[in-house]
Amino acid sequence: MSNENLVASVSVKDVAAAAGVSIGTVSNVLNQPERVLPATVARVRAAIAELGYVRNDAARQLRAGRSSSIGLIALDLANPFFAAVAKGAQERAAEAGLFVLVAASEDTRDREMAYLDHFSQQRVVGVLVTPASGDPDALKRLEAAGVRIVLVDRDAGDAPLNSVSVDDEEGGYLAVSHLLSIGRRRVVFVGGPSTLPQVLDRFRGARRAASEVADSSLEHLETAELTVLAGREAAAHILERDAADRPDAVFCANDLVAVGMLQGLAILGGVRVPDDIALVGYDDIDFATATVVPLTSVRQPAVEIGRAAVELVLEQGEQPQPRQVRFTPELIIRESSRATLSI
Repeated sequence: MSNENLVASVSVKDVAAAAGVSIGTVSNVLNQPERVLPATVARVRAAIAELGYVRNDAARQLRAGRSSSIGLIALDLANPFFAAVAKGAQERAAEAGLFVLVAASEDTRDREMAYLDHFSQQRVVGVLVTPASGDPDALKRLEAAGVRIVLVDRDAGDAPLNSVSVDDEEGGYLAVSHLLSIGRRRVVFVGGPSTLPQVLDRFRGARRAASEVADSSLEHLETAELTVLAGREAAAHILERDAADRPDAVFCANDLVAVGMLQGLAILGGVRVPDDIALVGYDDIDFATATVVPLTSVRQPAVEIGRAAVELVLEQGEQPQPRQVRFTPELIIRESSRATLSI
């Protein structure tokens, strides 16, 4: 018989027999060791180690009706913003004695639904999710089945769901207002796909800022993804234009796109940033300060968003009505939109 089969065959009854105690005492050692004499705890733990006993958490969760885990479904874990959200969620969950199971939908509804189904089967305490679509029906069904749902980086709108979001329209407004305030007038918003609510909201804010300055213009250069490569490809489109027809400012829908834009313009295209083209990103990821020209960016408090989302899961038993938490973004000005530095 293999070691794996031996471990699987060891039961609480076997541990109790080896330690010379009752099954109830073993259970107390596993779940409430403070109720057992230290010498007995040591004897039971020695038996567990000798026999190689592994507790069956799946069965324990089935009996309890819930697990000690929270599911988190992000759009893209390669994006540092979502990694920071997960960090905040893990911090707050750990404080409550819970764990976070992290998954990525890759902005695909089928994959999102598969993870939602899996987390439901695992009887997680709740699910934090940045939806891959605007359809809340599946999430509402999970809520009705007792799984606590919190939308992350997405406003719930009229849906009866908890949410933690950032005022992205205000963020877009801050970015373009800043570019206009330093004398830029031909602004291009780079990012997509336009089906993402965050992208639409940031563009709406940018458009509102541009409408307040009579001689300004704003165009939208849509990308298929919010990645560094997409930013470089967008930069190539700008470089194809005659110099007189190029924008004098670019606002990117996130920092990854902005990093690619900076690489394409300044390093590959010989464009001076910010002298020729000023550049602003969004999210204020850690890498924004380490680019060849430090990046001006609209900061989202990603860690705080993750913590707040877990907090909503924890309070739902006491707060039956859905609650929406919305953070205010902050513009962080660096060299990419200052006229004193060029490369």
